[in-house]
Amino acid sequence: QVRLVESGGGLVQAGGSLRLSCTASGRTFTSYAMGWFRQAPGKGREFVSRISRSGGNTYYDDSVKGRFTIPRDNAKNTVYLQMNSLKPEDQAVYYCAADAVELRRRREMEYAYWGQGTQVTVSS
Repeated sequence: QVRLVESGGGLVQAGGSLRLSCTASGRTFTSYAMGWFRQAPGKGREFVSRISRSGGNTYYDDSVKGRFTIPRDNAKNTVYLQMNSLKPEDQAVYYCAADAVELRRRREMEYAYWGQGTQVTVSS
């Protein structure tokens, strides 16, 4: 079992930056690739980004490529989502998730563990 806790959400103006954190407890953090998803009101949960167990490989949805990065600190059992140049359409609840399979996966059903989510609000 892996417990994931997100933090760092809040209100930011368009063009601003925000860093989300997701800290894991339970099983060995390095056993999992980590992903970030988001869900806007009235929409399904969508893939944002993913990082491999070692941190050596990252993967982004086209909608955030060049604006978001997903570093991880395995010594702190934490993965981050650094969000720059935020747009109103980035507004959503952001979730981190853990995947025991080391493949480039982006479907919600492929991730076994989820955090509770953190709200990001972008004002225009």
